[in-house]
Amino acid sequence: MNSSPILQVSPLGFPWKTQDPFLFCVYHADDYPKGNDIMGPDASLAGRNLGQDFVIKDGWRMYHGSQVPGFPAHPHRGFETVTIVKKGLVDHSDSLGAMARFGHGDVQWLTSGKGLQHAEMFPLVNKEEKNPLVLFQLWLNLPKASKFVEPHFRMLWSDMIPKVLHKDSNGRTTEIELTAGTVDGVSAPAPTPNSWAADPANEVAIFTIKMAPGAMWTLPLASAEANRSLYYYQGDQLNVAGQNIRPNHSLELRADQQTVLKNGEEEAFLLFLQGRPINEPVVQHGPFVMNSQAEIMEAMQDYQRTQFGGWPWKSSAPVHPREQGRFARHIDGKVEEKAG
Repeated sequence: MNSSPILQVSPLGFPWKTQDPFLFCVYHADDYPKGNDIMGPDASLAGRNLGQDFVIKDGWRMYHGSQVPGFPAHPHRGFETVTIVKKGLVDHSDSLGAMARFGHGDVQWLTSGKGLQHAEMFPLVNKEEKNPLVLFQLWLNLPKASKFVEPHFRMLWSDMIPKVLHKDSNGRTTEIELTAGTVDGVSAPAPTPNSWAADPANEVAIFTIKMAPGAMWTLPLASAEANRSLYYYQGDQLNVAGQNIRPNHSLELRADQQTVLKNGEEEAFLLFLQGRPINEPVVQHGPFVMNSQAEIMEAMQDYQRTQFGGWPWKSSAPVHPREQGRFARHIDGKVEEKAG
């Protein structure tokens, strides 16, 4: 029996490689400049492939945006998005009339279910200084039984997300923020009700981790059936179970074997994903994730026919007023307001 918990080490690409039940993981880090009057970059857009700008130029990208960076209206069916915003803001608008502005540590957990359109724009609200954006977006699959549930999203505001502070024997700290899962008896807020993560038996965990220089921390154990990935995206060197890992690498790990992390001389930043696999066929075509090619064709036809509720906004890339704080107006009309 292999005594090492490390199954595989791979360089990080764009997007990052994931394991069942996760489908996709992308890390956006953009050093946006000051905002202009329409909350786009107060800088020239010359030389950019607008609408398909994924190449970092001057430290940032426009993605599919032409005036404001971000992702204008696009459809989803059959999975969930989990958007973890460490810095900056995201403006959400969807085909069912819901909208939100969230960021600065907030998370949006969105179940697309039977289908919706949404836009995710990155408004540059600050006209006096830079507007840095740092976020992760994960795609979490839905099992066949939940592919056609009603769309729904839940806001996990920053003040709801537990932060577990672990001190090792030398007093060096590891901070674990829990979007999903449990550490040291502390549990993350509940996800959307139809999520694979809603059943604790599925052992879904999503942690963002910050380790002080020289800190040590042991990952919590899970069952042998759980898939486990660790993404090391910032630092100088991390020792994982006795093996030195350079930054910008991911590891696939055995969940039932002890894995000790020992950090190097700089702060380390990591993302941790875990879950029992759904173990069903996955057929993906762009923004649709189903169990068969026939279901993909059905999704495309349904979208062409219904537009998943239509698009109630004047623009395909709507942004909320500059002075608007963090808020959410849900599909059922419920409104949440947050300061800042």
